[in-house]
Amino acid sequence: MVVKRRFWFMYCLASKKLSVIFSAVTDVKVWILDRKVFQQIMMRTGLQRLQDNLNFLKSVPLLQNLNNDVLAKIADALEVEFYPAGAYIIRQGASGDIFFIISSGSVKVTQRLPGQLEEDEIRILQRGDYFGEQALLKEDCRTASVIAMHPGVECLTLDRESFKQLIGDISEIREKDYGDVERLNKTSSSLEQQEYEYIKLNDLEVIATLGIGGFGRVELVQYVAKPSLTFALKCLKKQHIVDTQQQEHVQSERSIMMSCRSPFICRLYRSFRDQKYVYMLLEACLGGEVWTILRDRGCFDDHTTRFITACVIEAFEYLHARGIIYRDLKPENLLLDSKGYVKLVDFGFSKRLGYSSKTWTFCGTPEYVAPEVILNKGHDKAVDFWALGILMHELLTGNPPFRASDPMNTYNLILKGIDMIDFARHNVGRTAQGLIKKLCKDIPSERLGCQRGGIVDIKKHKWFQGFDWDGLVAQTLPAPIQQNVRSPCDSSNFDDFPKDGDIPPDESSNWDINF
Repeated sequence: MVVKRRFWFMYCLASKKLSVIFSAVTDVKVWILDRKVFQQIMMRTGLQRLQDNLNFLKSVPLLQNLNNDVLAKIADALEVEFYPAGAYIIRQGASGDIFFIISSGSVKVTQRLPGQLEEDEIRILQRGDYFGEQALLKEDCRTASVIAMHPGVECLTLDRESFKQLIGDISEIREKDYGDVERLNKTSSSLEQQEYEYIKLNDLEVIATLGIGGFGRVELVQYVAKPSLTFALKCLKKQHIVDTQQQEHVQSERSIMMSCRSPFICRLYRSFRDQKYVYMLLEACLGGEVWTILRDRGCFDDHTTRFITACVIEAFEYLHARGIIYRDLKPENLLLDSKGYVKLVDFGFSKRLGYSSKTWTFCGTPEYVAPEVILNKGHDKAVDFWALGILMHELLTGNPPFRASDPMNTYNLILKGIDMIDFARHNVGRTAQGLIKKLCKDIPSERLGCQRGGIVDIKKHKWFQGFDWDGLVAQTLPAPIQQNVRSPCDSSNFDDFPKDGDIPPDESSNWDINF
């Protein structure tokens, strides 16, 4: 039996148990690589490759005045092409729209003067050299030929259309101010002043349970001194967090949620801790989970899906403008408030990145994981736009497009691409299909939302034609799902859960001192 490399590659990335057994039928020699070591190698290699590409771009006079954020965008769009020895990369007199940077090997530049039959060698270009940069600006008539030398040459390439889609007019980019993230982060840090800082943990009384999981529970609680004032109290078992090495994720969740002030993101008011739990005092969204309503209805129509998707887009626009990626979009993490508006919850996988950074952590729900996460290429906000396309499909059909009984098989389906999905079988409209496919492009820089128009490109898509974005932001647009919330203490829109009989052990390593 031949082991598929991709199969094993993905098991190196995700901490999943094998669902099959492999037995040796002959004597075999097996090389073993620890998953964490493999991930560290991939991360360092990816970071080095990104830095090399940035350094290459900075050496090009046409691009060297651009800031690092713009250069990182270009670096991410570069494609690797190999040319064997003797191959013509460029022919004199041909028109061209591709820019080349030599990443390894050498090329020979030749030119035939008028009246000559033979080509004269002009120069040799090596690693770090570039050619064809004017093709990024306009149709370029090549004035010389470029030929790969032995044993071949590897080039980083970028075509003019991709450059324009990503960057637009280069003079406009040079004039842009990219200090937004820094300014917004300074502003958001000042927002951590706690609105309900007078409330203590002992002042809260549990009314009902809103959700349970391996981490702990979410309880609907009321402020004893004012019973009409209710919250959702997220109770996380400290020992479980330590056992699963999730301390950093929990700290990040608290920090990011404390800094967010958006009507499309669930508010975190303050946090507590004791020997057994850390607690997050959250806004109570009593309309229930989108997932529960989807489960009961089977699927949503375009009108409802459009509204939910638009709420998520507004949340993403807020987060991405502050250099935050979400990484855990799914119906279970979308709650409705009493007006039927959707709010993003559960920021355990969210991370602050900034414009020009990437991260290599393998995380997310299998059906929603983007290809670059599976392949450990490093990822950024583009994974959120991929997940947005997956969410649209699940809302319209009742199921995500890529699903299998085993996470590894799901990852294999994802790597086959969105074009393998039969949309007609699920009666997904052509316009919605078009948007999903643009959001779920295999190459992150080609996804709608990742190009020069940013997230506005998604809002302008034909599927959203006529949608009242201003009304959504002002919350004057009627929500398509109207849940009956009778009072601030009403938990009827959530499933019933058993009481918690499990008493976790104490945990006193003090990792949660900031709570």
